[in-house]
Amino acid sequence: MKKNLGVLPAVYPMPVLMVAAYDENEKVNVMNAAWGQICDEDKIILFIGEGKRTWLNIKASKAFTVALADEAHMDVADFFGIASGNKMEDKFERTGYHAVPSDKVHAPIIEEFPLVMECELLEFLHTEHVDGIVGRIVNVKVEEAVLNEKGKVDPEKLHALMFDQFQNGYYVTGAKVGKAWNAGAAWMKK
Repeated sequence: MKKNLGVLPAVYPMPVLMVAAYDENEKVNVMNAAWGQICDEDKIILFIGEGKRTWLNIKASKAFTVALADEAHMDVADFFGIASGNKMEDKFERTGYHAVPSDKVHAPIIEEFPLVMECELLEFLHTEHVDGIVGRIVNVKVEEAVLNEKGKVDPEKLHALMFDQFQNGYYVTGAKVGKAWNAGAAWMKK
């Protein structure tokens, strides 16, 4: 029997996304954003509220990067979510992490995270019910260590973090349990 839990954000898993952009002085800012998703083959949407440091930087620079946080860098990924760039001037610097300029968009790439999407700003969405940033993915860079023998990203090597909104936990991607567009194929014949 199911129990009523009331209203809560009950989508699991949520990605742990590291969103990075330059400010007007080319200073790096990074935030942890769990509320974001792919919204087309070459587009991503981030649900970031107006006024956050990252939102302001993306508005000014018209570009950003989105990295997938991984288990090896969970502590810093969590810190990027706890600390506000509006309140902590040395947020990025105190981690000792390294940023290099993207050669595709005007945004920083955080070297420690294994996979990064380089994005150009398409639009800001602002309605009565939602604020969002839509970007076009112009390129994806990935560490070779997380690729399989066919040159594709291997989730079992990536160890991407997933956010659990039920208990505020982090988990990592696990073993493959099936093949998409195949596991349910038998039902097509019934």
